[in-house]
Amino acid sequence: MKAVIVERPGALRLADIDKPKLEPGWALVRVKASAVCATDLELIDGNISAYYPITPGHEWSGIVEEVASPGDSAWVGKRVVASNDIVCLTCHECRSGRWRNCSSFREIGFKADGAYAEYLAVPVYGLCELPECISFVQGALIEPLCVGLGAIDKAGLRLGETAVIIGAGSIGLNILAAAKAAGARRIIVTALSEKRLSFAEKLGAYAVLASDGSDLQAFVKEKQQGLADVVFEATGMENCIRTSMKLAKKGGRVVLAGYGRDKDMSIHMDDVHINNLKVIGAGNNWNYIHTAIDLLKDGLINTEILATHFMSLEDYPKALELARKRPEGFVKAVFTF
Repeated sequence: MKAVIVERPGALRLADIDKPKLEPGWALVRVKASAVCATDLELIDGNISAYYPITPGHEWSGIVEEVASPGDSAWVGKRVVASNDIVCLTCHECRSGRWRNCSSFREIGFKADGAYAEYLAVPVYGLCELPECISFVQGALIEPLCVGLGAIDKAGLRLGETAVIIGAGSIGLNILAAAKAAGARRIIVTALSEKRLSFAEKLGAYAVLASDGSDLQAFVKEKQQGLADVVFEATGMENCIRTSMKLAKKGGRVVLAGYGRDKDMSIHMDDVHINNLKVIGAGNNWNYIHTAIDLLKDGLINTEILATHFMSLEDYPKALELARKRPEGFVKAVFTF
């Protein structure tokens, strides 16, 4: 099979390799769609923990072609997505449903080979059937949608609350889709440039603004007749995090959903202390796949417009270049098989 292999940070190639060998309880999935995530670039550049050599790819969908254990044979031929979590299933954290707190936790695409490949090995316990009404491309976008759903859940967003989302990348746009489905109103999306704000408008943003933050507070006050109940920071950038603290009303919530790239940052503490803000971390979102599938199946969410560029695995250099440069009209590159 063909697979993209990152031999070490900065060194990657397309190779012909054997299909994965299955352990008991695992399934072989023929990949139908695999999306490029900005986090994949961090892995390729060596900025996050990974086991090299590694095949990236944690946003995917496919068809089960083979299983290792006869008792799992009902999965063969099914359209699927899955949790990327590899865990023991026996410790207290696993039994409590907190898989990512498992001491043996590994993640497909980072510490186990991922979906920049024609075939992928995954644990059967993480499989979820993908209904026929959901395309394979939309299926590959369920993982980032789950990030949005997790951020909304952690925020405790309530029907009719107002929201601001800083960042119109994949994370910000998926938070927008989830916030709309949760019943938020007057959702404002802001980004440094206008490149992706048209996608925010298509997904139902009340207002959008390209801004460096200097005029954002006045804009929010005008559009929402005050500051926001909840602010979602989806860039991981220090200046945007500092700005987010100034956009929430007193007693409001600020949800940090952007990846900070392991950087130390400073905030103005009085923005939090004096205004009694609740600052909430929203990383490591998991176990929202079934919710995402139900919302997609019933037509309450559709994020397929975020897949903007389609290509074959052989074109992986172009896909990665697009993900780095983020030209006008680009959100996600998707490998289709």
